[in-house]
Amino acid sequence: KKEEISAITAQAMRGEIDYPASLRRRAALLAGLDEDVLQDVYDEKLRLSPGAEQLVAHCQRHGVKLLLVSGGFTFFTERLKERLGLDETISNVLEIDHGKLSGRVLGAIVDAGAKAAKFKQLAQRLGATREQTVAVGDGANDLKMLAEAGTSIAWRAKPVVRAKATHALNYAGLEGVINLFE
Repeated sequence: KKEEISAITAQAMRGEIDYPASLRRRAALLAGLDEDVLQDVYDEKLRLSPGAEQLVAHCQRHGVKLLLVSGGFTFFTERLKERLGLDETISNVLEIDHGKLSGRVLGAIVDAGAKAAKFKQLAQRLGATREQTVAVGDGANDLKMLAEAGTSIAWRAKPVVRAKATHALNYAGLEGVINLFE
């Protein structure tokens, strides 16, 4: 199902199709798989973006709060939160029924609006001004969140995102973000 899922993901990232509908279509393709496949994906396929660990460590040394917003699934984001010591995450919940993926997403889908709302909520809770916030994104689903940030960074992003962000990093790893602030 990789090719089918990748094609749907690419369309959503380019803003060509509605994100919630694309997520439901992708999740439906997973129906019937054993839930153990999620751990296999985490262990064998999930790779951090280049420079992610350096950026996270740098932020943590300087007391920067880190929120991972993802249109992906909690199975992965919660493990990344623990592994990297992130402060918060928001992502989608895959339904599991009797050890099998049902092909359905539970609750509200983490779309562009939900990402922006969570970003804004955390900034308000921390008492951070807009100018004190930074958001990094790569797809159309990140545009509303990027618009909430004082500094918005399009990282290896689709053209629609690069056009709207205050900064674009097309070739550097995520550690390149650090250079914008030193």
